[in-house]
Amino acid sequence: MKVQTLRRLNRAGLVITLLTVLAAVIWAFPLYWGVVSSLKPEDEVVRPYIELWPDTLTFSHYIFALTETEIGRWYLNSIVTAVAVTVLTVSSSLLCGYAISQLDFPFRKVLWWLILASFMVPMQTLIVNHFELVANLGLINSWAGIVLPQLIHPVIIIVYKQFFDGVPKDFREAAVMDNASEWRILTRVYIPMNWGVTTALAIVCFIWSWNSFLWPFLAVTRTDMMTITVGITQVNDAFGVYYARELSAAVLAGLPVAIAYLIFQRRVTEAITLSAGIKG
Repeated sequence: MKVQTLRRLNRAGLVITLLTVLAAVIWAFPLYWGVVSSLKPEDEVVRPYIELWPDTLTFSHYIFALTETEIGRWYLNSIVTAVAVTVLTVSSSLLCGYAISQLDFPFRKVLWWLILASFMVPMQTLIVNHFELVANLGLINSWAGIVLPQLIHPVIIIVYKQFFDGVPKDFREAAVMDNASEWRILTRVYIPMNWGVTTALAIVCFIWSWNSFLWPFLAVTRTDMMTITVGITQVNDAFGVYYARELSAAVLAGLPVAIAYLIFQRRVTEAITLSAGIKG
């Protein structure tokens, strides 16, 4: 019986492994296809049949993207806005989560339920209001106009709130007995306990902001103020669409995020697990 059970487990494990490999291939093939197509001449990209490897390998599209476009400026805009969104979002979410978890103030529960209810309001439904507000403030074509509407991420507030709820009350009571202020309790007691959570959330928030397209596309009309995700739509000219150029620019746009993910893979996985647990 034990031998049969082991055989069944081995077969099940083999099936699961094969399905996992198949899923990985299906997921990775579009990435492979995009990279390979960016290394093809344009006439090979538009052929009506599939070629898994280019007949002629060329880097001319990457050279064009690096020398004939404002990709350096687009990178700078993306770095500035992504860092600003990350720092401001994580900082404000940490303070909000701490206040809701540890402080007693009027309408605290109402605020908490409003944050939870915000999950039912997609950002796309707020685009018109955001655009009118930013336009009235004169922030179109500015870093502030790109950053400000992206600062609210309810899931980060909820993650922090749940973390602070899980900290034993003894730590807070000891600090209060030592006459510590709320700011001192937060910075000396609670924040050192959640550096791992903060790092994970900051990485994911940075990736979210870097990959953001819809709002930067609406908030910016000048080429020199575009982020990298918006800028890659500008690599064509009046003579039509050049697919290989667009793919090469897309590869360059996604390269920093891919490198960051490989370096901080464990932290990103932790943040996604936290977010999935909250949404579930």
